[in-house]
Amino acid sequence: MGAFSRQKFFQELWGGCLLPTAQQGLEQVWQLLLICLLCRLLWMLGLPSFLKHLVTVAGGFYTLYLFFELHMIWVVLLSLLCYLFLFLCRHSTMRGTFLSITVLIYLLLGELHMMDTTNWHKMRGSQMVVAMKAISLAFDLDRGVVSSVPSPLEFMGYIYFVGTVIFGPWISFNSYREAVEGRRLSFSWLSKVCVSWVKSQLCLVVSNCVAPYLFPYFIPLYGDKLLRGKKRRKIR
Repeated sequence: MGAFSRQKFFQELWGGCLLPTAQQGLEQVWQLLLICLLCRLLWMLGLPSFLKHLVTVAGGFYTLYLFFELHMIWVVLLSLLCYLFLFLCRHSTMRGTFLSITVLIYLLLGELHMMDTTNWHKMRGSQMVVAMKAISLAFDLDRGVVSSVPSPLEFMGYIYFVGTVIFGPWISFNSYREAVEGRRLSFSWLSKVCVSWVKSQLCLVVSNCVAPYLFPYFIPLYGDKLLRGKKRRKIR
């Protein structure tokens, strides 16, 4: 492939994929990062525990509405189902197993029957985070890592923890309690946040642009036919 066509390919890749992907990633997370910072600052004020959990729930609800609007009700229904199960089975020693089965049935019903595929898939990540949190809490209760079923407000604060409710990652219930304690902000904490954000942006760009376009360019396993096909259509 000539130098001109190679240069044009990289220009199209930059303008049609790399830059738009980075911009969209920033647009998706800046409000989320701002809400996380506000919650962190409020936790440091020495508020009563129930107010801290209430702030966390409010931030999580607002974040869910930003991303899913009224479809967030399906995430809320799953969390209510999980707490109802934990409360009703609070004397059982197999809550983790039974809750796993219950959540699996709920997710399968949602995938196949309860709503249209497009909107359900948008919420799939949040649904899985809620499921992992609730199931992990159930197993922690079975093992005695968590002594008793949390209050409804404490449970919802854990489930809707604004730092994880949309994109994850999963955190344990005890980790959530430590976060709510409101440890002091520090430069090392801020630097870790910035580094993590840069890494997430790089992973997004690589998965959306580098993997599907540059790998076939440098390693043409399918010959030039695949590359020419990619160049003819607009890079998304």
